[in-house]
Amino acid sequence: MTTTKTGKEDLHPLVDIDRVIHAPARLMVLTYLYVVENAEFIFLIRMTGLTWGNLSTHLSKLEEAGYVTIEKEFRGKKPHTMIRLTAEGRNAFRKYKQSMQQILDDLPD
Repeated sequence: MTTTKTGKEDLHPLVDIDRVIHAPARLMVLTYLYVVENAEFIFLIRMTGLTWGNLSTHLSKLEEAGYVTIEKEFRGKKPHTMIRLTAEGRNAFRKYKQSMQQILDDLPD
């Protein structure tokens, strides 16, 4: 750690990382949502390997943070759930991605 002109220690860059995104399961979900307009709940289950309950819990945390919207409807008699990354979520993920890239780039080879 180094000390700045103000006398405050510079903290490790991971101190300020977005912990909502940083959780492995939520990071995995967001990497899929970042590259598509929206995704079905079943698609995310298949792609992530998460259980229904586990995915549901992580999506709730992302929704509480304002990072995703969840739209539920019925198609005939079958439930259908679509998840979409919000503008706030897209910006937060972009910032997270840039921060992690910088942290990794700063490591010596």
